[in-house]
Amino acid sequence: MKIDFVSDVSCPWCAIGLKSLEQALARLPELEVQLHFQPFELNPGMAPEGEDIDEHLARKYGLPPAQLAANRERIRERGAALGFDFVQGARSRIYNTFDAHRLLHWAGEQSERAQRDLKLSLFTAYFTEGRDPSDHALLLERAVAVGLDAEQARAVLASERYADAVRDAESLYHSLGVNSVPAVIINERHLISGGQPPEVFEQALRQIAAESGR
Repeated sequence: MKIDFVSDVSCPWCAIGLKSLEQALARLPELEVQLHFQPFELNPGMAPEGEDIDEHLARKYGLPPAQLAANRERIRERGAALGFDFVQGARSRIYNTFDAHRLLHWAGEQSERAQRDLKLSLFTAYFTEGRDPSDHALLLERAVAVGLDAEQARAVLASERYADAVRDAESLYHSLGVNSVPAVIINERHLISGGQPPEVFEQALRQIAAESGR
């Protein structure tokens, strides 16, 4: 079973969706799964210095402060139930994530596990530690921490390598109607949208596997 997980490292529901998906897969050890992380930028035009998160969300969605606070608490609770720590106040700014996607693309060429570990590490860096996922020093640090080669990672970040590959992938998923993330695409045919609970992922995967078997 091939799973394409379309997401952004600055998307809290993507972190929730990944943890939920992994819990569902842990309940289905009989499935042989290839998990690939695909790029999606929530804010492709974001300036290098980023922007205050509350100002950004208020302008983008027209949400008042009380609603933003309620949304953050709901996200924190969902994350905690899945073992992921959203630290209130850690995520005060939102940043450009294009270079993170370039590095993740390269990591995926090294191994499926390295790409997954780097993705989760970048979620943790942003949502738990409040760090900047556009910072090359952070990206290099996290690549090395998950066992990737430091010199190769540094060379990727210092160049424009994989820029076209990331843009082409983003264009592909936009053309397929993916306008929000996470979007979990199974066998290039079935779409599960949003940060669903593990039970929803498990039920859908069981059904798709059964249909494929028939």
